[in-house]
Amino acid sequence: MEGLGRISPDQFKKSKKAPICIVLDNIRSLQNVGSIFRTSDAFRIERILLCGITGQPPSREIEKTALGATESVDYHYFKKTEDAVKALKAENWRIVSIEQTTNSISLEKFKVQPNEKYALVLGNEVFGVQDAVIAMSDAVIEIPQFGTKHSLNVSISGSIVIWDFYSKSNLKTL
Repeated sequence: MEGLGRISPDQFKKSKKAPICIVLDNIRSLQNVGSIFRTSDAFRIERILLCGITGQPPSREIEKTALGATESVDYHYFKKTEDAVKALKAENWRIVSIEQTTNSISLEKFKVQPNEKYALVLGNEVFGVQDAVIAMSDAVIEIPQFGTKHSLNVSISGSIVIWDFYSKSNLKTL
C-alpha cells in the first residue's frame, strides 16, 4: 500500500478539494452512506451533508464500506434536506439533483462550468430526491440507462456522477 503514495487523513483535510459537495437526502442504507464516503475520499470531495434519516458516523455499518473515509471527508448533519440546500445556496453552490424527471438533463449533455461549486443531491433508495428539493435545484441530471431496470443503486449513481463532474472539470490536477 505504501507504494501507492496515498495521503494520510490529516494531509487529506489540508489538501485542495474538488469543488463538489454531496447531499444525501434521506438515504436508508448505512452501507450506501459508507460507499459514498469512500468515493468522496477517492475524489477529494469537499464535504458531505447527511440529511433526514441518513445515518451518521460513527457507525459500524457505515465503516464496513467507508473503510476509514469518515476520518478524512468532512461531513455535517441537517434535519431537513431543504435547510442544507438553503445553506449551500447562501454559499453560492449550484444545486444539482440526480433524479429522473420530465425536465432532467442527460448526464453526458450537462456542461460543468469552470470555477463553479456544485452540490450533488442523491435521493432515497425508494423515493428518490424529494420534490421540494428538486424545486430548489438549479438543474436535475439523469444518468442514461439502456437495460430493463429504471434506476441504479444510489452509491453507484453517486460514483458515476462524481467521476463525470471530476473528469469534465479538469480536476485531475488536485
